[in-house]
Amino acid sequence: MSKTVSILCLLTIAFSLQGCGPYSFTGADINYSTTKTVQVNYFQNNAPIVEPGIARDFTQKLQDLLLNQTSLDLVNSNGDLVYEGEITQFYIAPITATSTSTAAQNRLTIAVSVRFYNTKDPLKDFEQPFSFYYDYDGQTQLTGSKLDAAVDIIFERLTQDIFNKSLANW
Repeated sequence: MSKTVSILCLLTIAFSLQGCGPYSFTGADINYSTTKTVQVNYFQNNAPIVEPGIARDFTQKLQDLLLNQTSLDLVNSNGDLVYEGEITQFYIAPITATSTSTAAQNRLTIAVSVRFYNTKDPLKDFEQPFSFYYDYDGQTQLTGSKLDAAVDIIFERLTQDIFNKSLANW
């Protein structure tokens, strides 16, 4: 009887583990047997206000996110997954005012237009704008390290939104 119970326990464990397919903690829905590479083309800054370096920084952040949250290899051409687009907006606008008609709070907004191509499953292709913002005190000048920190926060959100739209099956 002990041997029968042991075999039954082993079979139960084997069947319960068989139902657990590959699972990704990032939520990525990628068939790694067919999809091996990702290509992130340079995102040009076509915004009316050009902030130097943000096109390079955005492209790098998207590449880093994809490399950190997937097992794909980054390539310069012929990628199985291809991201391309441009930065379309970079602007600061007041969002609240004081009684003396000065800005109490400002908002930095950055928008990107993304085209995603999945060469293994063209039904997942899309073209879509993404935007996010950073609010800060109206008395503060958003320059230097403060601007860098604000842009980092915006880019973190934008790249995660792009990842979720293109690869997460939620």
